[in-house]
Amino acid sequence: MTGVSGDFELSMAELRVVAQYATEAAECVLPVFEDAHPGDARPRAAIVAAREFIDGAPRTRLQRVASMDAHRAAKDAATEAARLAAQAAGDAASAAYLHPLAKAHQVGHILRAAANAARIAEIRAGDDPRAGERAVERARERATPVLIDVLRRYPPAPGGRSRAAWLMASLDASLRRAP
Repeated sequence: MTGVSGDFELSMAELRVVAQYATEAAECVLPVFEDAHPGDARPRAAIVAAREFIDGAPRTRLQRVASMDAHRAAKDAATEAARLAAQAAGDAASAAYLHPLAKAHQVGHILRAAANAARIAEIRAGDDPRAGERAVERARERATPVLIDVLRRYPPAPGGRSRAAWLMASLDASLRRAP
């Protein structure tokens, strides 16, 4: 498959693995958004666009537009959990366009959907951090060797003040330690 070059190479097969990982996380939390905003199909459309790419379609404008629309839905969301769920869907669609640039913020395109799902687990458990830690552990277990290899090409996830950013950094560190 054709590679994408920048600071290093990324193959389309690797991009599909990243998109699959982000999409699985986003699909699990999509009902959180849809329950809060039943008339807004933008996050679901982003997941459908991601699935098309994962299933072998070329990356196209569809993934870019669907991602931007889902991120706009996140800005319009009424609750933190709904915002995080829509953002995860947007990240799933945008994973097709992960840039092969050795920049820490690129790690968000790989892991933010899973971190958002972990934060949503905490919110749904009454802000119990153990629920987020369990979700991070499940996300770690879902990571394939290919995903971990791609992740290691990037600098560690940037720190942040939000709980979701902290969960992403925790997931990033645990995956980097994986054998």
